[in-house]
Amino acid sequence: MERPKRKRTTGLVVLGLVPLLGLGLAQVAGGSSSGDVQSSAQKAIPFDDARLKIEFNATDGDAGLQIFIDAEPWRTVTITDPRGREVARFKSEDVIKDFGLTELFSESSEPPFDEFPFEQFKQLFPEGRYTFSGTTIDGQQLTSVFRFTHKVPDAPNIVTPADESDVAPDQLVVSWDPVTSPDGVKVVAYQVLVVADEPAKGNPVRVLDVMLPADATRLPIPAEFLQPGGYKTEVLAIENGGNQTLTEVAFTVR
Repeated sequence: MERPKRKRTTGLVVLGLVPLLGLGLAQVAGGSSSGDVQSSAQKAIPFDDARLKIEFNATDGDAGLQIFIDAEPWRTVTITDPRGREVARFKSEDVIKDFGLTELFSESSEPPFDEFPFEQFKQLFPEGRYTFSGTTIDGQQLTSVFRFTHKVPDAPNIVTPADESDVAPDQLVVSWDPVTSPDGVKVVAYQVLVVADEPAKGNPVRVLDVMLPADATRLPIPAEFLQPGGYKTEVLAIENGGNQTLTEVAFTVR
């Protein structure tokens, strides 16, 4: 099923455990003073969150780069790769330059592998230390470093529901085989999404989004969430550094 170009859905229906995904890999690049107290403008502080991840879509055959930033209200953020090349720059201007931004999520385009092979994706975004640098609205310097890798799990095999199957609303269980490969990749969590083809009234997207621990292999879906019509489910295997691989199937609730 051709999935709509899904942006990560937040603030909808989110259940379950928030796993440790290696999301604490962002480290302070600036050192701390052991002597006199320094002004906030002289001493860089780390971002609350500053990371990159690969989302590998095994069903559609594409990959995208995702960027996550969170900090005190900031005015500028720049990301540079291990070669010193600028990857992205974000800046609040005019109306909000003194108001600032806090959280930011962005995702690259996802050209299919027959147009842009994964090997080229990895050349464009090499492994190594990516530096996040920024400035708060108060002039405080922000600096963190994130170690980005190309490790991606193999695709989850969704056992139920079967692709293009019809399912009773009180019998839907999403289940999958555990992902244990390739060698050197450790899956630390799974994410399960169930997405309705048709939006709900007053809400452009109707999504159930659940984070589960690494030993989970099934998730019963509440009948209260389901209505007759078309759906898709995605199962994402998430490795220790945050990179994730997804498989999706389409089904119909009768």
